[in-house]
Amino acid sequence: MLFANPLVTRQGAGIVLACSAIGAGLSMIAGVGPGIGQGYAAGKSSEAVGKRPGLQSMIVRTMLLGQAVAQTTGIYALVIALLLLFSQILTQ
Repeated sequence: MLFANPLVTRQGAGIVLACSAIGAGLSMIAGVGPGIGQGYAAGKSSEAVGKRPGLQSMIVRTMLLGQAVAQTTGIYALVIALLLLFSQILTQ
C-alpha cells in the first residue's frame, strides 16, 4: 500500500525511498537478536554435552530445534528488508 499510494507524487517519492532505506536498515539490525540467541543456545548445549556426553544426541537435537525457531525471526527481518529495498514506487 505504501508504494502504490496514489497520493505519492514525484516530489514525495524521495521521502518514501529514504524511509524505506531506513526501515530496511532497522529491520536488519533487528535480525541481530536471533543470532545472539542462537549463539547462547549453542554455547549452553556445548556445556551440557560436556557435562553429560551420553545425552549428546538428545541435546543437539533440542538445540537445533530451538535454533530453527529462533532463526525464523531473522529470516523475516531479511525478507522485510529486501521488500523495502527492491520495491518500486508507482508514480503518476
